Amino acid sequence: MAAGNVNPFNVSDSEEEAEQRQDGADTERSPSDEAQGHSLGPFSPPAYSEPAALLSSNRTSPSVDGIPASAAAVAGIGGGGAETRVSLDAIAAQLLRDQYILAALELHTELLEAGRELPRLRDYFSNPGNFERQSGTPPACKEQGVGPGGPLTAQVQDRKRRKKDAHMRDRAGSISTLDSLDFARYSDDGNRESDERLAVLEFELRKAKETIQALRANLTQAAECEIPSQERKNYKSSPEIQEPIRPLEKRALNFLVNEYLLKNEYKLTSITFSDENDDQDFELWDDVGLNIPKPPDLLQLYRNCGNSLPLHRETVDVAVNVDPNDLPGDYFTQESVQQTEAIQQQEVVQELEYQISLLNSEKQSLAEQIKKLQSDIQALQRNVLSDPTSAVKLIQSKEDTPCGKPPLDNGQYLDIRGVTEMDSSSDANTTKTSTTTTATTDCTESTATATQPYNKLKSQSQQGKSSVQFDQPNRKLSPAFHQALLSFCRMSADSRLGSEVSRIADSEQSVMLMLGRCLPHIVPNVLLAKREELIPLILCTACLHPEPKERDQLLHILFNLIKRPDDEQRQMILTGCVAFAQHVGPTRVEAELLPQCWEQINHKYPERRLLVAEACGALAPYLPKEIRSSLVLSMLQQMLAEDKADMVREAVVKSLGIIMGYIDDPDKYSQGFELMLLSLGDPSERVVSATHQVFIPAFAAWCTELGNLQSQLIPSLLTRIEKLLKSEYGLDEHKLHMYLSALQSLIPSLFAVLLQNAPFTSRAKLQGDVPPIEVTRFPRPASPLQDVATIVGSREQLAVLLQLHDHQLQHEGTTGWDSLLWVVNQFLPQLIDIVGRFNVTSSTCVHEFCRFFWRLCRTFGKIFTNTKVKPQFQEILRLSEENVDASTGNGILTKATVPIYATGVLTCYNQEEDRKLLVGFLEDVMTTLSLSHAPLDSLKASFIELGANPVYHELLLTVLWYGVVHTSALVRCTAARMFELVLRGMSEALIDKRVAPALITLCSGPEFSVRISTIPAFGTIMETVTQKELLERVKMQLASFLEDPQYQDQHSLHMEIIKTFGRVGPNAEPRFRDEFVLPHLHKLALCNNQQTVENKRLDIATQLFEAYSALSCCFISEELMVNHFLPGLRCLRTDMEQLSPEHEVILSSMIKECEIKVENKGIGEAQGSISIAASLVGEDAKTKFLSKMGQLTTSGAMLANVFQRKK
Repeated sequence: MAAGNVNPFNVSDSEEEAEQRQDGADTERSPSDEAQGHSLGPFSPPAYSEPAALLSSNRTSPSVDGIPASAAAVAGIGGGGAETRVSLDAIAAQLLRDQYILAALELHTELLEAGRELPRLRDYFSNPGNFERQSGTPPACKEQGVGPGGPLTAQVQDRKRRKKDAHMRDRAGSISTLDSLDFARYSDDGNRESDERLAVLEFELRKAKETIQALRANLTQAAECEIPSQERKNYKSSPEIQEPIRPLEKRALNFLVNEYLLKNEYKLTSITFSDENDDQDFELWDDVGLNIPKPPDLLQLYRNCGNSLPLHRETVDVAVNVDPNDLPGDYFTQESVQQTEAIQQQEVVQELEYQISLLNSEKQSLAEQIKKLQSDIQALQRNVLSDPTSAVKLIQSKEDTPCGKPPLDNGQYLDIRGVTEMDSSSDANTTKTSTTTTATTDCTESTATATQPYNKLKSQSQQGKSSVQFDQPNRKLSPAFHQALLSFCRMSADSRLGSEVSRIADSEQSVMLMLGRCLPHIVPNVLLAKREELIPLILCTACLHPEPKERDQLLHILFNLIKRPDDEQRQMILTGCVAFAQHVGPTRVEAELLPQCWEQINHKYPERRLLVAEACGALAPYLPKEIRSSLVLSMLQQMLAEDKADMVREAVVKSLGIIMGYIDDPDKYSQGFELMLLSLGDPSERVVSATHQVFIPAFAAWCTELGNLQSQLIPSLLTRIEKLLKSEYGLDEHKLHMYLSALQSLIPSLFAVLLQNAPFTSRAKLQGDVPPIEVTRFPRPASPLQDVATIVGSREQLAVLLQLHDHQLQHEGTTGWDSLLWVVNQFLPQLIDIVGRFNVTSSTCVHEFCRFFWRLCRTFGKIFTNTKVKPQFQEILRLSEENVDASTGNGILTKATVPIYATGVLTCYNQEEDRKLLVGFLEDVMTTLSLSHAPLDSLKASFIELGANPVYHELLLTVLWYGVVHTSALVRCTAARMFELVLRGMSEALIDKRVAPALITLCSGPEFSVRISTIPAFGTIMETVTQKELLERVKMQLASFLEDPQYQDQHSLHMEIIKTFGRVGPNAEPRFRDEFVLPHLHKLALCNNQQTVENKRLDIATQLFEAYSALSCCFISEELMVNHFLPGLRCLRTDMEQLSPEHEVILSSMIKECEIKVENKGIGEAQGSISIAASLVGEDAKTKFLSKMGQLTTSGAMLANVFQRKK
């Protein structure tokens, strides 16, 4: 009814009083009444309830057919001596039945003022249909007849009629009711014609709405019947064929879906859904177009979907061996009518039978529970005072009796919702209440493998159960009063949370089940920053819960616990995953944890993908070996190739390294090698660093076990380096660095292989005192996995092996030491050959190979370096005086072999003899290259590599001083040019004490070529040194080169000076640039205009152009611009007009820009005072304007008026 939409309890005041009386009467009944079927309490419905009584349990408002059922119940239950009170609802029904409308309206008004509205009167006066026609039979008396169907059918029809009337009232709305009538319209003072016209229009509108309702009813029937009967039979005969959705069903479902989205805060989804169904109004159920009541919401439909009983199959009467001619003429017509009536009656019967079955099942379960509880209470009350132990034995005997297998949630709880039923036969003075413990135990063991660990209940908890006794007051209150008094304790056991709170688990299994139910509701309400506190609960429940679906849900919650977990939170989750894996074993890890990782491999948040990558590595030791080398490896390979986040790929590489430490399938070697190359080629430095720290050492350890380190892995990398050197597109320095860095990371593993496969390995035992390993014996490893001690096993074991290694090399040789012979005879020669084949001018390649050889020699030791590495380099370089003029000996000295041998091999051990050997080698190379007029690139590369380390500055100056005092001018020229390379980074004290005197000594020599060679070094000093005295000395020396007449015709000297000025000018001290560089460049440009030799003039002009281009970016004062810079540019333009027209265009634009700068400076100074005055005037105007704007309000119209023209 419509009343149900306003009053949630749907019970009038009189009904509440009647129910209270009925409850009171029930509690005072004797046990003899119980035997007759009367209810003992709210838990026990009568066993012989009539169908009409079952239908009345809906608690609908009483109809106008007579005295309401509640009042009748009060009259029947109260007894003969009780005072009968007529309810207000019965009075209202009588008034409406007798058409005392005004009296009923008066009663309705008074009840409204008193705050006790009756639903019957409210519905009557809110329905406009009751006031259209008052003639004829009253509406309440039209259907008083029972009809042929008996009282049950009459009640069902009456219920359906009242529901339909209520729905029609909801849809029609209040058009013209007593509350909405305007009585002023019918007064004699107003215009009656307009009022009558308005009344007529309202009547027509009402009739139109009724027509619309009738059309909608017809539309409903047409829509329901639009599918042919033959198709319906096909759908019924073939359940797998889905019946197509009808238009009215689609609109109804759309309305319910939109309502669900709005209730659950999916507002954006609801908006999108509404836009996609723009032909439907989701705010009004009537827009669905069906003349049917609104169904429950989706949640209620879902909860009730499993409670419906299966419908009865359709039955058809079949006549056999009957001739159609023998049948009467109207037989088929009668049969169709009878079938229609039978179907309708069958639907009514099915509905009633379904309700009866539900109520009967509920009645039986409650009756059994009550009887059991009552028997337990009575037995306890009889025996608790005489023999308390007997009560305990009684409960234990009940628990030990055989029973059927209970469900997983088998009632192992202490229910605090105890039924405090009182024994009616006990004395009132000794009334006691007891809380009972209901518990059932499994009597049969579960055969399911997944639930075996969880069905073990503690025997102590079984044996230690006993009834709990409470002290009772010596009072004489009735049980009904006690129950009514305790009802004021606000306890909620009807909700989900109340149900969980009211049950206390008394076994491990019950605790797990309770946590499995509660955790999904707890997690969303915990702050994100504190959710890691839930990880222990989730993991313990997931480990011990017997249901696979619940465990899957809990693990899903674990991986989705935090939206974007930080490092600490991820560590907690990973720690939990490892603990879970250790507890449950590899089978469940594969079945339960891995799917969670796979689901989030493409998650939109990188932190979640990072968690997956780290989890794959952390779980690797606990997975089946087949899964490690197949599924997990493929997952990580996919993430490495496709993920865009650097930190995710870094974690993937580390996890791949862990996988390589546990993999044992030799067929996966090629896949591991490809993964190593893919990781090394990653654009992120973080990923490459993780590859060197984790993946390569782990992969090398696996290759060592397979025996592939020396036979496949290292030769494969060397082959790829050789292919780079042969490439016709030039050397790819990036790939060379990638392969060479991989070889460098393999050096510790290679040395460990030598130690573990040596002839002395069997004698390596930890006995006696072993000398400790020097701290500087090995280079610092990039990670613990590259530490040779970690690879071998321990530092003590490594010390023993090193002692035997050195003794073997010094005294016993390498016979039978295959791994060492491979390094000496194959690895080193191939490396030295590669070194001599790439261009020495590539500083990156030189630096990479120097680092590689330095680490190789330091790892393999001093004895190995002196006896195996140095002799091979010395044999190739052939440094001797006899081969100075031999062309075969000079070729190798110009290659990268020289700087790599000097920097990568000779600097490994910084002892006196090693320093002497390095100094002698560099002196010999400098002398040999100078005297043979060979290129100096190899020597320059050696000085650059060594000069980068301040430790070798003194050593390099010693080598250069050897060249300064050499008798050959060629050697002195080479030494002068090498000074420029070592000055950067050198201390000013060394420059002042050793470099400057050496350069001045070279300038004092007779050869002009030697003097010219010192100019770049002087320029570098001017660029890097700040000491004034030293700068003045250098300035005087350069001035002598420019002003001394003996240098006026030295074309090469002028070229070198201009080139040096262009290089150091922008970085030199401004005073030096302004007072020395710019004036001398101007002079050189003037002199070049008078040069008669065209080639020399073009060379000088080209160098001047480069110098001026570099200096044009510097700040130059106006005076210098006018006096030196612009005149020098104009002189240079004169030369370029004749020699190089393309340069002349650039010079013209440079001159024009400089002239504009000079002009703008002058104009700016002249307009200084004018701009100050103008700024003051502008500020005054701005202040006035802003003050005017400040007087305005926020009105847009007033703001617009400010800019209108005055009229």
